[in-house]
Amino acid sequence: MNGLALHERPARPSPGHRPSSSHRATPLWSASWRLALPHTTAAVPAARALVRSAFSEVAHAADRDTAELLTAELVANAVEHTAGRGPIELVVELLPTGCQVEVHDPDPAPPGGLTRPVLEEPDPWQEGGRGLLLIRALSASCGHRPTPRGKAVWFTLPAVPAPRRPL
Repeated sequence: MNGLALHERPARPSPGHRPSSSHRATPLWSASWRLALPHTTAAVPAARALVRSAFSEVAHAADRDTAELLTAELVANAVEHTAGRGPIELVVELLPTGCQVEVHDPDPAPPGGLTRPVLEEPDPWQEGGRGLLLIRALSASCGHRPTPRGKAVWFTLPAVPAPRRPL
């Protein structure tokens, strides 16, 4: 993979600390990961792998499968729809309240249809056109913001209460 990777591990509790069973489901600390990805389709599986790794390294209460899916959609959109050949940066933050994923790309143009209602249904015969719909439907919130080098597109997922989590 091209690019520089920065992986920030969470601060671990002190060695004598014994979390109660209620604390095992929800992290007591925040953790974040950053990864520079190539502006190619190879970025999509690498992004999914980072999310999978982050969620397995820190026992986290957000839905990992949904986080992987939505991350793949954001990265695929950045590769397919943005101008520029600079790297794409993936930022994954696991927080006690849920997770936030951002994809930074070099194109300052906002993603069409991410935060405004879509008036047309996606064409069932077309391969694409559902990524932003999935992000809007499955995330707790989503959006975009300008950055000094382009934009960041993001989504958040809440922590899932323990009784509702799949085994």
